[in-house]
Amino acid sequence: MIISRKWWLALAAALAAAAIVVIVRSRRRPAPVPSPARQATTGPAVAGTATAEDGTVRPWPAVAEPEPAEGAPVAPWPAVPILGVPTARDLARHTAGPSVLDRPAFTRFAAGGEPRKPLTPAARRHLNRWGAVGLALVLLAAGTQALETAVFSSGPAEHPTGLRAPCDEPVPGVPVTCAVFDVESQQGPAALPTAYGQTQGPPPAEPSPSPLDAACEPPSTEPQVREPSAKTTRAVNRQWRRIETWLRANAPASHRTLGRPATPAAVAAAEAQMGMRFPDDLKASLLRHDGSTGSDDAWAFGPLGNESLSVEEIRRTWRMLCDIDDEDITDGHSTDPRAEWWDGRMIPFGSDGVGDHLVIDSVRRDVGGTDHEGSMSFTPGGIRIRSYHALLKATADALENDGTIGHWKPTAAGGAVVWDVVG
Repeated sequence: MIISRKWWLALAAALAAAAIVVIVRSRRRPAPVPSPARQATTGPAVAGTATAEDGTVRPWPAVAEPEPAEGAPVAPWPAVPILGVPTARDLARHTAGPSVLDRPAFTRFAAGGEPRKPLTPAARRHLNRWGAVGLALVLLAAGTQALETAVFSSGPAEHPTGLRAPCDEPVPGVPVTCAVFDVESQQGPAALPTAYGQTQGPPPAEPSPSPLDAACEPPSTEPQVREPSAKTTRAVNRQWRRIETWLRANAPASHRTLGRPATPAAVAAAEAQMGMRFPDDLKASLLRHDGSTGSDDAWAFGPLGNESLSVEEIRRTWRMLCDIDDEDITDGHSTDPRAEWWDGRMIPFGSDGVGDHLVIDSVRRDVGGTDHEGSMSFTPGGIRIRSYHALLKATADALENDGTIGHWKPTAAGGAVVWDVVG
């Protein structure tokens, strides 16, 4: 959905401007001036004033009810209306007044200080109609953003292997016990006497080995098929249809690299071997396209210049990265899996072919990247991407609108998609 703060500020400004214009420029419709013929049929009128469509005030003379001819039948209804005749005070109260901006307190700030002419009925209708359309679009965008955040941007959760978020990130509803190392109150070994009656400090402590990454050694469990939610599947398929339509029209060679659907059993087996549950949006994407395979005509299609990994490739890549780095880096207080080069709770789903991978944090569900130089970042392309679905939507938007995802820009060249770094 909408990621940029600038677009949200622009939408809010448009909403405020539309509301102000509709409120200020709206007028109550002036009371129509009844014709003498209409007055004669409805009863006698009382002298007063009325405002015409052009804003002028004209007198409203009283018209007497004509006397019936001699011998003519008496009308069955009384000449005077049943609900009574409006008085001059009633007519003055219901007469449309000038706009707020036409009053002396405001007109002295306007050019020339002259009151503005009232809007014509047609202009007023157009103003109200377009103001309502703008308000509806802003509300639709806000509702869509709230839905995307609620569905795909879940917060930290308990890890299936028993790991939990760091102590400075408590998980709602999950008790977390944090061990705090108090340096000031920690007592070292007793001082050792020397031959000259002096004392020497404790021997230097040897560095303790880094603990093993428990997420890389999950307990053995039986595969369990879990279908993604219907709402998430519809949202993911909607973005894939946009991508597939663009690829067929502009990059058919890249479209042919998309894989066939994965089976739910294969996804369940990978989840059991990796000791985690795949996010529903990633699972729904794999059940539509099980990764992509390159050809002589095109690089395997995927977001941000990476090829999309299949279920089996995800499992093999995860095991390979765990074998390379199966330790947690600690400073004596706590560990932060997101600050390391690799952690077993990450799900690799994309590869650039030279050792760099796109990953999903299985706890926070956002998208990051790890490179072969020993670092991991959760701002791929220089921006934060809250979920795999958000990455799919950003990819579809960039393809259709010739746009970018951070500093990545996809273009069609020779029937294939090429990702360039811009900016």
